[in-house]
Amino acid sequence: MRFKLLPEAPDSLDFIDDAQRAVPLVPGTEDDCCARLMRRLDFPSRDVARTWLTFLRALELARETESGTFVRESTESTPAHLRESFRERVYGAREVLRSLDPDEPKSVDEVFAAFEDRVPVWETHRAAEDWRDVWRERVERILAWAVLLDLAAERDGGYVRVAEE
Repeated sequence: MRFKLLPEAPDSLDFIDDAQRAVPLVPGTEDDCCARLMRRLDFPSRDVARTWLTFLRALELARETESGTFVRESTESTPAHLRESFRERVYGAREVLRSLDPDEPKSVDEVFAAFEDRVPVWETHRAAEDWRDVWRERVERILAWAVLLDLAAERDGGYVRVAEE
């Protein structure tokens, strides 16, 4: 499963550890988990907390149980684990990373233009606002996370792919 919700990238990967620790070890409802994330991480809204909870699921640091509750996983958030989960489980991450060149920087608009045909058709009809604005912002967030995870770098006003180790 690939997840679409993606929060704004924090200043440091340490924030991911803080967010993971805010998810309870004892299964809780989505409302309980979001309230706990808001309280512990000072998120401004339930939507931000829900986005983070979903993103932690994508990173395999939290999971939804069969009964629909949420629980923290004991997975360690090493940079290698985060990079792999991000690439494989965040919708659009692989495609955005593949569109980057290691030598020629691309702007967000250029990366979005290469990604645009990957936007699910039903998404182009459901958004109240312009779907291109919504998905351009998602691509921009993917790029910010890619930089934080050392999968990409900002250079000359654009983004380049970082060679994998």
